[in-house]
Amino acid sequence: GRRSVLARVSICNSKGVLVYDSHVAVGERVTDFRTHVSGIRPEHIKGAPKFEEVQQKVADMLKDRILVGHTLKSDMTALLLSHPKHATRDLALYAPLCRGGKAPREKDLGKVGVRRGGRPKGLRVLAAEVLGMEIQSGEHSSLEDARASMYIYQRYRKEWEKTIATSSHRKPKK
Repeated sequence: GRRSVLARVSICNSKGVLVYDSHVAVGERVTDFRTHVSGIRPEHIKGAPKFEEVQQKVADMLKDRILVGHTLKSDMTALLLSHPKHATRDLALYAPLCRGGKAPREKDLGKVGVRRGGRPKGLRVLAAEVLGMEIQSGEHSSLEDARASMYIYQRYRKEWEKTIATSSHRKPKK
């Protein structure tokens, strides 16, 4: 099989404290766990909750919350969920964290996550540059990624939220 499936979900709060961590039962035969990268082993998914149960729990937890992460589109696609753009803070789309990224044009302020120029930096690179923290050096840990994303967001939170607040109070052009 060449298709990737969701095997684990980790959510931390704004302080980096774990609030939800679950492996996910896979509804099909797994041909390669890619443990060296994923950190997932067969015993992790044996007896794990079904996808629909984890999906509902995550949806309930995210309701009316700001979602912070890195390349969230892939995470939300794997969960078959969506989240309001105004309540999403994706590090991969935030211009100050992108390679060669420029500040968003004034007309783009308010479009949450607008990236102008540049390419996203990987979370591993951002963690090293912003936090001086080494992550993803061995087996993957979704909790480690969640915490690193939150800590990076916290470093930029005031500037990021100020940009959003400023842009949301502008009157639309007619």
